[in-house]
Amino acid sequence: MTVKIEIFTKNLELNDRLHDYVVKKVEKLEKFLDEVDECRVDLSYAKTARNANDRHVAQLTLRGKGFILRSEERSDSIFSAVDAALDKMRRQIRRYKGKRARGRGDGLTIAEAIELPAEEAEEIEAEPVIARRKRFMLVPMDELEAVEQMNLLGHENFFIFYNANTSEYNVLYKRRDGTYGIIIPEIG
Repeated sequence: MTVKIEIFTKNLELNDRLHDYVVKKVEKLEKFLDEVDECRVDLSYAKTARNANDRHVAQLTLRGKGFILRSEERSDSIFSAVDAALDKMRRQIRRYKGKRARGRGDGLTIAEAIELPAEEAEEIEAEPVIARRKRFMLVPMDELEAVEQMNLLGHENFFIFYNANTSEYNVLYKRRDGTYGIIIPEIG
């Protein structure tokens, strides 16, 4: 697999058996989606989890041109958590490929259809010290695609996107009643 696979652990030892197991399983995702540039696997052990069956956590993030897919699962063993996260990722890949195929008749992705320079955004935490900066590509999309991407990523609070219909940056957020709202920033 030409995809770069990064494995990170927290409160867990990454032995050769676990490393080989994860690499072997993740490489099989290539037959489902071959446009993946980077794959990140986060494995952790949460000792403070209320339920003993939720202590091992496997999180899988796939990045490619114009998409980010993420899945996270918890289980009583790290191997079963990895398997569950991979199953969830396969379902997300099928859903992503289906949405993309139905989107436009010419078969182009949004990024190929509208070639705009990539914009960057920063994630700012509430603390006075900026502990982390995050960059990501903003792909032009409409509001329905933004809702779908927000759900695919597992973001529950907000999602920043470039609205292809209005040529503006928008912030999509989920309201308490289950509906969605859009913030359209203006420079004052």
